[in-house]
This record gives sequence, structure tokens and C-alpha cells, in this order.
Amino acid sequence: MAKPRLVSRATYLDRALMFRDTDLIKVITGVRRCGKSSLLALMRGKIESEDVEGRAFVSLNLESMACPVATKEDLYAYFRERLSPNGKTYIFLDEPQRIDGWQLAVNAMRVDFDCDIYLTGSNAYLLSSELSTYLSGRYVEIKMLPLMLGEYLEFCGLSFGASSAAIAPDGSVVLFDDILERYLTYGGMPAIASLDLTQEAHSIYAAGLYDAVVTRDVLNRERSLGQSKVMDAALLEKVAAFLGDNIGNCLSMKRIADSLTSAGSKTTNKTVDSYVRALNEAYLYYKADRYDLHGKEILRTNPKEYIVDLGIRSYLGGYRSTDMGRLFENAVYLQLLYMGWRVHVGKLYDKEVDFVAVKDGRTVYLQVTDEMMSDKTRERELGPLRSIRDAYEKCVIVRQGRYEADAEGIRIIQAKDFFLDGSF
Repeated sequence: MAKPRLVSRATYLDRALMFRDTDLIKVITGVRRCGKSSLLALMRGKIESEDVEGRAFVSLNLESMACPVATKEDLYAYFRERLSPNGKTYIFLDEPQRIDGWQLAVNAMRVDFDCDIYLTGSNAYLLSSELSTYLSGRYVEIKMLPLMLGEYLEFCGLSFGASSAAIAPDGSVVLFDDILERYLTYGGMPAIASLDLTQEAHSIYAAGLYDAVVTRDVLNRERSLGQSKVMDAALLEKVAAFLGDNIGNCLSMKRIADSLTSAGSKTTNKTVDSYVRALNEAYLYYKADRYDLHGKEILRTNPKEYIVDLGIRSYLGGYRSTDMGRLFENAVYLQLLYMGWRVHVGKLYDKEVDFVAVKDGRTVYLQVTDEMMSDKTRERELGPLRSIRDAYEKCVIVRQGRYEADAEGIRIIQAKDFFLDGSF
């Protein structure tokens, strides 16, 4: 398998540098191996390239065996000893939550040093009550995802432009529909983003990643915090697998508990709720709350869960290709998050709208479908949108087939245009 091309994650780079040289600590969060450490390196390189005299740059990765820091006092001293005597010091800190009381050290650095601080972390411990207590109002979170389709194509050296075909680095012709299906199957983890990735290689990588997230970012976190709500590794894996098998479905804790209990893993609604929350906090799953379009309010019951990377879902589900429609819906959801939209699931009486996307005062109602060739499918997708009586935009995003651009005032958007055009 060829080594993936290293390219700039420009969207995240711009978001992080938007708050550069402010008192705000920049906290970059996301699932393991999605590229956070690389982003820190990119940010350092970007600022360092300006070649301004008097500045210092200090990086530290707490996961490295060579890390000389073991306590919060060590952490503070490490950076204090490397401060610039004549200007600002830029601090880049990977996985600080490995040190007890790291929040105290980081806050002290912010107060005591002329510095600009950037942190990464793989679970919600970085945004827990401890951080909120010590850094209340003094940090900004940059949420990072694995590669979106456009970034994935860049990693693979592909450019489609207006065409539905592209020339791969080896000279072969690649069709957009084929590369989209490959992306929906193998996901977008940067370390394995390549056109020659095999299912066997992906399975080995995904197994290690999944174990790291479940064991280190969930179970070990709970144990380190002295909590006992999430302690059963086997049950946690079963909950994670259930969510993966039900991406895009409305879920209740009771339904999950009943299903697991009937399969021989006796549990309760409360226990399941704790396990689902833990998986959300590890950024393995993202919750999409339902929004009542009639009452104009967020509903607290029966949300949907979407997985952070479709390759992990394929691994959990045995690489079956029978539900590309739901995988496509998941990919659209992640793309919307990547583009900065707040995303809910729409409910209008007994009808459902896949997504209600809100950004910068703009609201868009979205249906997502694999295809809508038949009249029945077309009505299923367009009907809920027609039922909405307000004037907000209405769109259908379609993976397969070619359709008119407008249907009764509802925009029909092809998958390629949605993922690659950037004008949505």
C-alpha cells in the first residue's frame, strides 16, 4: 500500500489560525488518528514560515515514550525553560490529558507567559467540567473529522473538475461514482487514504483503531476518573456495533437495551445511555437531535447517531455493501458538519426530513437518497419537503442517476456537486 500524500487540511488550518495570537487556547479535538497532530505541525510550519525574529516555537507530544514530562509541574517547567526572551512563544501540546492536573499547568502558562497555546485531544476529557472550570470562556474548540471526500481525493492525487472521470497518478482512469463507493466503504482515515488499499489491510488497521478508541479513550478514561458507569468492555463493543448497524435510524435507549438483552447481554436503559454518551465523547459517534418543524423546538427523544468514519462502520458490519443509501446519508451528515453547519433531523407530524441544516442565519431542509428513479421513491423524497410551508431552502442530494436541477422549487443536487463544488 502506497504512503498517502501529505496535504494541508486547509479548512481546519484556517479555523485554528482565525484565533491566532489571542488569549484563547485553541483546543483541537477529534477521534484518534484523524490528523490532529499533523494539523499542529502544519500550524507550526505556517507561523514559523513568516520568519519573524524573536519568536520561539515549542512542541511536546505527551504520548511519546521520549516525553520528559510526568507531572503538571514538569509540564509548566518544560515550557517556561524554552520561552522566547524577546517575543511570543508558540506552544503546541499533543494529548495533555495524560498528565494529572494538566489544566492547572496550561492555565498558568496562559496567565504567566507571553504565548499562544494550541492543544489536541482525542476525547471529551479536554472539554470536561475540569477544563470548563479552569479555562471558562478562554478556549475555543476546533472539531476535526477524518478526511472528507474532497480531501480524500487530494490525498489520492485525483482531480475531477467538471468531469466525472479523473486520471490517477498511475495513469489509470477513475470514475467519480467508483471512488465515492470506495470512500463510503473504506472511509477517510489519513494514514490509509490510498487507491491501492485492500480490504484485508483496512480491516487490520480498523481493528487497531477501534480497539484504541474503545479501550483507551473510553474504558481507560472512565477508570482514570474513578467512574464506574462504563466498565464492561464486551457490552461497550456491543453498543458500538448496534449503533453502527443503525446509523441514520431514530434510536431510544430502551430499544437498544431491549435488543441487547434479547441477544443475551442483559442491560438497562440507564446503562446504555452511559455507554452511548461515552462513545459520543470519544468522537466515535455523533448525535443528531430531532427538530420539530411544527413546534420549532429541539426534541430530546429518539435522536439519530452517525459514525465518525465509514471505514470503521464497514469493519464492524463485515464490509457488506447492501445499504449504500445509509452510508451515503452518513457521509452527507459529516460533510455538513465539516462545512460548519449545525445539523438536526427534521420531524413534521408523522413525516421526517433527513436533515435541517443551519449556518449563518441560513436554514436548509435536506433529503438524502441513493437514487430516485421511480415515481414512488421520488414522492418519498419530495413529499416531506413539499409539506413544509415556510420559505426556507429545500434540497435533495442524490448519489446515483441524473435529474433536473429543480423540481417544484426543490433543488436536486448530484453527489459530486455537493461534495466537491463547495458552493452548497
